[in-house]
Amino acid sequence: MSEVPADLKYTESHEWIQVNDGGVVTIGITDLAQAALGDLVFVELPEIDTELDAADACAVVESVKAASDIYAPIAGTVVAVNELLADEPEKINDEPYVDGWIFKLKVADSASVDNLMDASSYSETLVD
Repeated sequence: MSEVPADLKYTESHEWIQVNDGGVVTIGITDLAQAALGDLVFVELPEIDTELDAADACAVVESVKAASDIYAPIAGTVVAVNELLADEPEKINDEPYVDGWIFKLKVADSASVDNLMDASSYSETLVD
């Protein structure tokens, strides 16, 4: 079974969201998503200061098997990207919830975070 930390929020498209102080969230892909993609070889990060709407494709992860879009789980402005991934995209495979984060958003509406799935709800979507 994939790791699903209880303190994060999740999307149906397998992004995780960590709520930080100051209306900023950290976003990455789940353990299940990175395992399904296989060994990652490239990450295209969003541009800082890009304004995103919920569900906008904003980044790409490429593996030896496929390329996959990463979607903004909520609306906001990109305030940071994980530059480490430019040289070490495999960090997403190794530590999807720690050093494998992809970008950070300044949230447009903090209430929108409440509409995301908690760990229990996300885990239920993984059951066949």
